[in-house]
Formats: sequence, structure tokens, C-alpha cells
Amino acid sequence: MAEPLLAIEDLRTYFYTAAGVARAVDGLSLAVAPGETVGVVGESGCGKSVSALSILRLVSPPGRIEPGSRILFEGRDLLALDERAMRAIRGRRIAMVFQEPMTALNPVFTVGDQVAEVARIHARASRAVAWKQAVAMLDRVGIPAPDERAREYPHQLSGGMRQRVMIAMALMMKPALLIADEPTTALDVTIQAQILELLAELQREYGMSVLLITHDLGVVAETASRVVVMYGGEAVEQAPVAALFAAPHHPYTRGLLAAMPRLGLLRERLQTIPGTVPAPTAWPDGCRFRDRCSSAWERCAAEHPPVYPIAPGHESRCHLAHEPARRDGPAAAGGRAVRA
Repeated sequence: MAEPLLAIEDLRTYFYTAAGVARAVDGLSLAVAPGETVGVVGESGCGKSVSALSILRLVSPPGRIEPGSRILFEGRDLLALDERAMRAIRGRRIAMVFQEPMTALNPVFTVGDQVAEVARIHARASRAVAWKQAVAMLDRVGIPAPDERAREYPHQLSGGMRQRVMIAMALMMKPALLIADEPTTALDVTIQAQILELLAELQREYGMSVLLITHDLGVVAETASRVVVMYGGEAVEQAPVAALFAAPHHPYTRGLLAAMPRLGLLRERLQTIPGTVPAPTAWPDGCRFRDRCSSAWERCAAEHPPVYPIAPGHESRCHLAHEPARRDGPAAAGGRAVRA
């Protein structure tokens, strides 16, 4: 197996607030191989975006990456680098497409200037050379009349065009790793498909790895080779995409898949997962999903589940791996349900 391009080990990113310590990311471990696309899915508040910002070390006070966390990229621990060395990696070796381009782009500069700035900073290109490269990249990401669009401001472009500008900025230096945080949010289905197709095409062309953060399992099924399901600040299941969709193990993953609309079953009522994600300042003891899980029993309240191997490349943070008879509920296994 190839050495991973990115390896996150026991990442803990906490926010120290007046309401208490919010453990937004609390022990996340995952890896991304060269050329691989890994999807990270979960509800809002599960820690997906904070994980991405942690990789780039863009977490600012009151947030802090806790001692003991490791983020290895190309063999180097990013958390051990000084800020100057980290700036040389951001935008050059690791780039990010942020969730909302209208807030990520500067409204007082033209899109051409903002794309060109990447080449001026990281490649020390002259203004003229950087502008030419920016126009070429805008053309490459499918923006029509790139010479004219380069002179326009973000508010003059559609949502899909702004997202393409963000992709152009991220890929100017042909990074080894692209982090895409909800790259298709608020786009209509047609534009969403175009953006995903563009990312896949550019990934093949540049040979880069992609860490795709999304709440949409349909997007993951279409684009990723492996998926990490997050809940309560930690990974609760990791598997190849085909294995996860064919045989999901964790009750949370099963709930997410059951909530997806399916062709041929459009008249059926979609299933929902009862309850809400607990506050990160008050994760429950034991399993963090137990208050919403129909299979929970006494052990789930008493013992935080470790990561159990399910199959090669497939692991789950659920005691059902050790006691599968509990799957149909505590009553079926002679126990009783547990709620906080």
C-alpha cells in the first residue's frame, strides 16, 4: 500500500468559550493516499469543516489544536512547522475550496486579480505573467470569455461561476491535495453536476488527492473512493464507498442512508434520525450517538466504543461489532434501552 499523502492521527481541536470547552474535533484519525478522493460526511456541527481548517492550521483563538494531535503531510508533521514554513504549503501544496465563495472572495478586487495573486505570492510571478496565468486558469475551469470575466467583481458572477473562480484559485499552483468544503452547496442540480465533473477531470489531469467534505452521500457515491462518516467530533465509520453503501455498519450511517431519497420509492416517506446532535461542550458519556440510536443498551452508556475492524479497510466505532445480536434493539437481545 502506498504511503499516505495525508495522515491525521488523533486530531483534537477544542474551542475555549464562556459556555465551556467545545470539543469540535475529538480524536479524528484518517488518511488520504496519493491520487485518492476521500469523502467526509456528517450533519452540521459534527466537525467536518473544523477538521479541514485544522489541516491548514487556520484555527484561531478561542480555538486550539491540542497537544498530541498529528497531521502528517508528505512525511512532515504540519503542527511542528513554524508559520513561515506553513505559509509555503498553504496554496502551493495544499489548497482549499471554501464553502461559500461569496464570503471567501474579496468583493473589492476583480476575480482576475484574486486568482493572479496566488501566482504572485507562491511563484513570485510578475503582475503581467500572473494575470496571463490567471486568465488561462479561468478558461481551464470552464469560464466563458475569461478575459472579460477576469475584469469583473465577484458580485457580477453567478454562484456557479464564483465556485469555478474558487477552484481556479485553488489549482493555480497544481497542489498535491485539494480540500473541497461543501463545493456544491446552494448550487442547483445541473451546476452541481458540472462542478463535480470539473473537479474529477482536474484531479485526473493534475494527479492530485481530494478531501471532499459534504453532507450529501449522493455526492460521495459519485466522486469518492473511500468515505469517513463523522458524528460528535469523531469518525464513527470508515470504509470504501462500495462497501459502505452495500453494508453500512454504524447505526448513524444506516440512518443517513435510509434518509436518502431513492428512485422508484419517491412516494415513500423518508426516514429521519430522531433527536439532534449534542452540543460539543457536552458530549454524552459512552457512545455519543446512543440517545438517538434504537439499538442502544447499557454498555453504550457505560463505555465509549473503540474503533472495531469490520472487514478489510472497513471499521466502525460501535459496540454492535462485538455484540451483533443487539442490532434489532435491546428487547430482542434481552436487554433494555438506555437514554440519558
